Amino acid sequence: MPPKKKTKAPANQPKANEQAQQNADPQEEPTKSESQPKANSSSAAPIKRKAETNNAPSKAPRRSARGASSAQPDLVKLINHLLSPASLDSCRPKDEIEDVQKRGKDLRTYSSSTFSPFEELICAVILSRPISHALGLRSIRTLLNEPHNFTTPKKIREAGFEPVRKALDEARTQHRQKTAEELVLLADAVAEHLGDGEEDVSLERVRRECGYDWPKEKEMMKNHVKGLGKTGLDIFARRIQAVWPKPYPFADQRTLSGLQMLGLPGTAEELKKLVDDLWTELDLKDFSGDEDEKKRRVFVQVLERAVGVDLEGNADTVRAEATPKFE
Repeated sequence: MPPKKKTKAPANQPKANEQAQQNADPQEEPTKSESQPKANSSSAAPIKRKAETNNAPSKAPRRSARGASSAQPDLVKLINHLLSPASLDSCRPKDEIEDVQKRGKDLRTYSSSTFSPFEELICAVILSRPISHALGLRSIRTLLNEPHNFTTPKKIREAGFEPVRKALDEARTQHRQKTAEELVLLADAVAEHLGDGEEDVSLERVRRECGYDWPKEKEMMKNHVKGLGKTGLDIFARRIQAVWPKPYPFADQRTLSGLQMLGLPGTAEELKKLVDDLWTELDLKDFSGDEDEKKRRVFVQVLERAVGVDLEGNADTVRAEATPKFE
């Protein structure tokens, strides 16, 4: 009987040497991911959620009482803390804290820096991958700082796939091959379809061609950006609403869970109202723009710090510090 012929691996299968290298990397301490909604730890089965309509307010899922203290925090104190630099270490992975201490405060990080819409799209693609919060933020720091500075479509296109993949190797992240391919395709999509040339990072073409209609803008980006699904679009919307007014107020389910853990409102509309109600009591010295823009920026920073604090497991500590102590 003749020996069976060996079948070849599919062309899109990750290279064996890359897979072996990834498996050899030190394992990250298990942390939460933005790509995975918070689930009840008593069950391993995924939670199915009803699809939200564009007009329905975002609402946090019901949470177990065991996850948060019943004592209510001082909301002015809590929000002012989230708006201050003092809250940064609570929402950063340990390696980012160490990186900032080593490389200086000018290091661009997802936790503290203002990014262009193109950079936010890069971040959304990376953070929507099934990797930990720490790996996602490390990948972003590596790509958007020296020596790589992949901050425009032109820089990524001129570099090409291999340097982008090597940068992800330096970040010691996962899914490097696929992520590098998607980032190169993202640069092509922005240069050719979503922006005004390969040096444009504003994505204003998307807004113009869609008539400043957010659902149409989302659809246009989804159609042109490989790897950008609902989770990535939610992450992008959460940040971009600071400068694009149409999505405001928006909060994805993962972030609403973080808000609720801190004792903040469980819907985007309720959080917006709370910011409006407390506006004159908030410390706004680090925020610029007219009042409407400031309110959007404050709203976004509260969301970002809340989800970061929750992902890093520091929600109870931050909430307790803002909760009045009674003798």
